[in-house]
Amino acid sequence: MSFVTPDQPRRATDARGAGGRPPGRAGPPRRVPAPRASPPGRSHAPLAVAALVAAAGAALTSWLPVTLVLWLLQLSGGAASLLGAVRAGAAGWLLGHGVPLATETGPLGLAPLAVTALAGWRLTRAGVHASRAIGSRGGRSPGRTAAAAAAVGVAYGLLGALAAVLVGAGGPGVSPVRAGLTLALIGTLCAGVGAARTTGVAEVFTGQVPVPVREGVRAGLVAGLVLLGAGAAVAGLAVATGGGDAADLIGAYRTGVAGQAGITLVSLAYAPNATVWSASYLLGPGFAVGTDTAVRTSEVSVGALPALPLFAGLPGGPVDGLDAAAVLALPVLVGMATGWLLARRLLRTSVAERAPLPWGRLLGPAALAGPVAGLVLGAAAEASGGPLGAGRLAEVGPVGWQVALAATLVTGGGALLGAVATRLLNRRAG
Repeated sequence: MSFVTPDQPRRATDARGAGGRPPGRAGPPRRVPAPRASPPGRSHAPLAVAALVAAAGAALTSWLPVTLVLWLLQLSGGAASLLGAVRAGAAGWLLGHGVPLATETGPLGLAPLAVTALAGWRLTRAGVHASRAIGSRGGRSPGRTAAAAAAVGVAYGLLGALAAVLVGAGGPGVSPVRAGLTLALIGTLCAGVGAARTTGVAEVFTGQVPVPVREGVRAGLVAGLVLLGAGAAVAGLAVATGGGDAADLIGAYRTGVAGQAGITLVSLAYAPNATVWSASYLLGPGFAVGTDTAVRTSEVSVGALPALPLFAGLPGGPVDGLDAAAVLALPVLVGMATGWLLARRLLRTSVAERAPLPWGRLLGPAALAGPVAGLVLGAAAEASGGPLGAGRLAEVGPVGWQVALAATLVTGGGALLGAVATRLLNRRAG
């Protein structure tokens, strides 16, 4: 007869392991619950405080470089002062957001797009920081996303209005109302992008968009960026070939090393503008450098220009022959390459799914790529222009709708042609 002590069953259970499984035998994997977004509570910062801190950080990091560059220009003239540098930096910062300045020679509204891009990037990060600070990371709440974006936009608009008051007290005239509204709109849009990515709302929205629309938007964005890249290459080549003229223009100011460094940095701030103008030149509409002027492949009429390094790389006349053919063919080739990449990606997907690729699924995104690229380039063209005074330079830059129309037709036609050719060649190869 065997006797079982009271603690033997406990030891037997322990020997079999948790859940009664024998040792050494693996059980089913445990399900780890997905992490949830931390609910808003007292441990998180209030929305107003988080938005104000994020907006102030974005404003400071985009204002300081502008102030430093303009301080170098003032230093060369012997009129540098702390208050003057702060006001000049605030004026240039507002100009970078598209807020026009009223000067003695007329309105100044040609925004340096490098400052615009820097401010937009910092505002996107402000939306990220504000969303994290209030505990909305991964929450996928449209309401909290919109609240964070709007709060950052309102705080940024208030800072813009204060900067306009500071500038107007001893410098160019600026409307505080317009500055506040403009910066509030830009701040809300850019912060909304960052907040939507942080909270996960962007993924939810993207998942609800049909696949052909997503493919068409992606292809259009790629085409627009490639055209801007081609414009940057052409503009850089033009400046390189006319580099002596640009150096002579910078040296003609006789402002010393600090002043020439400041002029060079100001020219670099307008380099994205020259990129957009060059892309407009490649597409056909071209751009203006003053009233009743035109710079396009078939015509160059500019007249007398101010001594600005920004205009050193302008073409001396219209292009013809092989040069004209190459310039006109470049946007079409970009569109065809976009259609080729789109068709290759969709064909790989159809092979992976073991399903044929319908023509509608291919031609729909290819046709949508043209309008998307047109919107991108038209918006960039509209933002890159503006007045440089009240005289001949009251009209500088391309016309937005003309660039948008040309990009839509050229890119859309090229994308359709490239997609169809790729599909037919793939069918023959198969």
